[in-house]
Amino acid sequence: MPKKSKTLMVQGATTIMVQGTTSDAGKTTLVAALCRILKKRGVSVVPFKPQNMALNSAVTVDGGEIGRAQALQAQAAGLQPHTDMNPILIKPTSDTKAQIIVQGKAITDMDAAVYHDYKTRAMEFVVDSYQRLQAQYDVIVVEGAGSPAEINLRERDIANMGFAEAVDCPVILIADIDRGGVFAHLVGTLELLSESERARVVGFVINRFRGDMGLLQSGLDWLEQKTGKPVLGVIPYFHGLYLDAEDALTQHARKPDAMLRVAVLALPRISNHTDFDSLRLHPQIDFSWVGPKQKIPPCDLLIIPGSKNVRADLQFLRDQSWEPQIKTHLRYGGKLIGICGGFQMLGSYIHDPLGIESAPGSSTGLNYFAMTTQLESHKQLQQCRGYLWNKHTAIVGYEIHCGVSRGAALQQPAAYLYQGDNLVAEGAISDDGQILGTYVHGIFDQPEALAQLLEWAGLPTDNGQSIQLSIDTLREESIERLATGVEQALRPDFLADLVAGHSSDVFM
Repeated sequence: MPKKSKTLMVQGATTIMVQGTTSDAGKTTLVAALCRILKKRGVSVVPFKPQNMALNSAVTVDGGEIGRAQALQAQAAGLQPHTDMNPILIKPTSDTKAQIIVQGKAITDMDAAVYHDYKTRAMEFVVDSYQRLQAQYDVIVVEGAGSPAEINLRERDIANMGFAEAVDCPVILIADIDRGGVFAHLVGTLELLSESERARVVGFVINRFRGDMGLLQSGLDWLEQKTGKPVLGVIPYFHGLYLDAEDALTQHARKPDAMLRVAVLALPRISNHTDFDSLRLHPQIDFSWVGPKQKIPPCDLLIIPGSKNVRADLQFLRDQSWEPQIKTHLRYGGKLIGICGGFQMLGSYIHDPLGIESAPGSSTGLNYFAMTTQLESHKQLQQCRGYLWNKHTAIVGYEIHCGVSRGAALQQPAAYLYQGDNLVAEGAISDDGQILGTYVHGIFDQPEALAQLLEWAGLPTDNGQSIQLSIDTLREESIERLATGVEQALRPDFLADLVAGHSSDVFM
């Protein structure tokens, strides 16, 4: 392996990059596991993803936004999420355009061709953030995006081998054996790399294995002989982990004996669907997504989620004939919550005169709140804390939105948030207490707030039947279990090399 490039060295931080043969191969979880393993060994470690494409984002301590996965990895490393951990975030607004977020701030919308030309400039921001992290941490664990073998994306690549070549770092290649074809994925990916790129792949990790290791060993031996690269570990299939998803909507088995039924509209540009993980995982809740061409099922609570393109998703809602079904749901006594973009839809009008999310124009809302929203160029990005409407149930969350809402409905707030030392009204509750709207993402994540909102939605609380759930506790327990299992699965000399920060036989 060549030495690290002197031009990019600041304090000599060790850098290792995890790339995958496919999307969802296990890059995010391996990076998170390595961050926690190294943290527990006393190493100053930080996660880094040069470019991410996701609609699930998190607000950082420095007032920007990054991919949700990097916030998870930051927690694994014992850090507050920072914009340098994910300097380029792409948030699709349609099938052909996306909002480009650079070092935490939205700069513009671009189509794919324009962004392809922009990547040379984007790499400068990537290297800038990377160098700052080098100056602060001993080890940087980098996550690639998708696959490095996408031929059409190789030119000006900043997400995979283009970045690895620029900073001269070694690469681990991970593949998912559970989906099949693991040896073809690994060997085929290597074959499609250039000679210098193949040389920097220091070994393979096989993910999600379940079965008899004895039956796999002959394949591992063949792989090492064929490629000349070591298998650094075989990670088992972990059941029941809770780790934030980047985009995929996670389905769970229905619970016919549950005490509360919750349904969420699966909008095409749904954003921050991790808002509902506390509901999905709650043992007393039967949770379901309502997808295209599906009818809204009988439920106690219906939720309209956030959206990266509110007016387009509002039209989609109407195209599915969900608007009259929402009215039926309310007529039968069901509760309704709108979060962020979903909250905006509950008002009278949504105006987008500048074309922030799509073509300039206006849309008529669902008209449950006397409220008008106008999308503005400045995006609201902030972590927030405060209380629900009762002023004693604490909430902690974050806001990510361009819209500013005004109207009489806001005089009956859903929550109160701190601005400095003062509490200010936020969101709205209808006069009959049946509909609630808020800009706060993560409003279900605090156990007390979750319990209060579920009681409002109709979950029985008598006779001690209510169960409290903490998503933060579940996440932390999952990170610990993942790290323990991965540490047992990986070669000890590989981990020792990361801790020591110098070359060993693994990297030669």
